[in-house]
Amino acid sequence: MSNLTSSDGFEQPVVHETASAKSMVFSDIDIQSRMSLARPDELQFEYTRLMMGVLLFHPQPQSILMVGLGGGSLAKFCYKHLPHAHITVVEINPHVIALRHSFCIPDDDARFRVVQMDAAEYMAHTEQKFDVVFADGFDQHGLPEQLCSTQFYDDCRRVLTSGGVTVVNLHRFSAFRDVYVDRIESVFEGALWVVNAPGTTNCVVFAINALTRDLKLTFGKHKPVHMSDEAWLQISPSVARVFLATQASMQDVHL
Repeated sequence: MSNLTSSDGFEQPVVHETASAKSMVFSDIDIQSRMSLARPDELQFEYTRLMMGVLLFHPQPQSILMVGLGGGSLAKFCYKHLPHAHITVVEINPHVIALRHSFCIPDDDARFRVVQMDAAEYMAHTEQKFDVVFADGFDQHGLPEQLCSTQFYDDCRRVLTSGGVTVVNLHRFSAFRDVYVDRIESVFEGALWVVNAPGTTNCVVFAINALTRDLKLTFGKHKPVHMSDEAWLQISPSVARVFLATQASMQDVHL
């Protein structure tokens, strides 16, 4: 399958469906998103479960910004399982947004909205503050230049509340991976952790705005009070992985 570019210049994603799942793809080797037909809110990919490790740092976020919609895996999970969070999703490709109902992404309402815009431009101009920023803006060509620049990461920090967290999905084997991590580290003054997603080509960066020495991270077997058993079962191994990474490297974080 070759990439299809529409007359507006945006790539046209294709939906593949089997008896059990539906996928959004841009090419034969790139699955943008996958959804279980029986459990549409389930996080199918390990890196998305790892990104939910943000709950270790911010257990009950009230405001979430997501860069990139795709098939809406993170958006749906947060909408369902973080009922007090207001969620804004910024997606540049209108053809991806057009598939939202096909992937069971909820309609806009009082606490959920999808904005069709270049996320770098949105970040540069918004005055809103967020507890969590998820940056997962890959397209068919990889990570767009404007979504991995020092300016973009600086804007990610600027829009965070004190103690807020930016969560960045990166390709762990990219030739530029260390460059991007260095940019994030510089912007966040070393207050970050990089955690590999096992069995994948992804790594996830957790960067904290205004990290303080009195931050105490704890992890237990019991689910958070605000989360369902179903949701906690999905993500608890990944949250534990993030917790172990923080304990192993806490002494290396510059405060």
